[in-house]
Amino acid sequence: MTSRPILSNAHATLTYPVEVVDEQGRVSLIEIPAERPLTVYLDKRELVTLMTLGGAPEALVLGYLRNQRLVRSITDIACVQVDWDVEAVAVTTRNGVDNIEERTSKRVITTGCGQGSVFGGLMDEVDAITLPEEARLTQSTLYRIVDLIRTQSSIYKQAGSVHGCALFSASGELLYFIEDVGRHNAVDSIAGKMWLDGVSGHDKVFYTTGRLTSEMVIKGAQMGIPFLLSRSGTTQMGHAVAQRVGMTLLARCTGKHFLLLTGKHRLIAESHLLNDTSAKLPMLA
Repeated sequence: MTSRPILSNAHATLTYPVEVVDEQGRVSLIEIPAERPLTVYLDKRELVTLMTLGGAPEALVLGYLRNQRLVRSITDIACVQVDWDVEAVAVTTRNGVDNIEERTSKRVITTGCGQGSVFGGLMDEVDAITLPEEARLTQSTLYRIVDLIRTQSSIYKQAGSVHGCALFSASGELLYFIEDVGRHNAVDSIAGKMWLDGVSGHDKVFYTTGRLTSEMVIKGAQMGIPFLLSRSGTTQMGHAVAQRVGMTLLARCTGKHFLLLTGKHRLIAESHLLNDTSAKLPMLA
């Protein structure tokens, strides 16, 4: 029995041309992000409808099931079949999902765009998560990651109106980059790819264009990732959860600027950068 599920490898057009008129009355064609519903059926049970670009639908669904804690292992899933003609995906598990009715009976409405709710309590199982204390990220690698994101070819540069997430190695190598209409879809898609490829998060760095809310921090922690970066800010609960799980949280990451919020012991300051007043590291004490 293979541990990897059978995937449909469905494809969808990511942008859509529309005619617009600007403030001078000039008519032109622009590209806007495509957005389409994808209704998830888990063992023939309708679960949720996700609004997505559709760039990596199988990975999105796998990551969603993983981050919602509905399926514990990739080996529990037999196949993921996306059919854009009916805007649905059928997920078949090998042995079913225990207590599916009870586990999906409670929804928590979240601040996330492109998803809007999660199953169960947001803090479920958080106390059982242990992130690696020994993981380290150098200041120069942080700057390299921010610069790589800035130069990354993207739907956002072409059409705007999307969020992006990326996974990096601790040395700054880009492993995955996903864009979607909501940052939760993007992080779930990366979670799905990690699951499929057997990639551990213990020595990885996660970057998101969106704000660092509690559910984003929880998802990063569930993926075992000790570093969470954003070009945006954080919320009080996002900060509190990061402290609780021992995650290193960095916000407002643009150029040589960042705000180090939690897990300060993991970030290694470098003297040649500290001497640059435009790249001064926040006090680590």
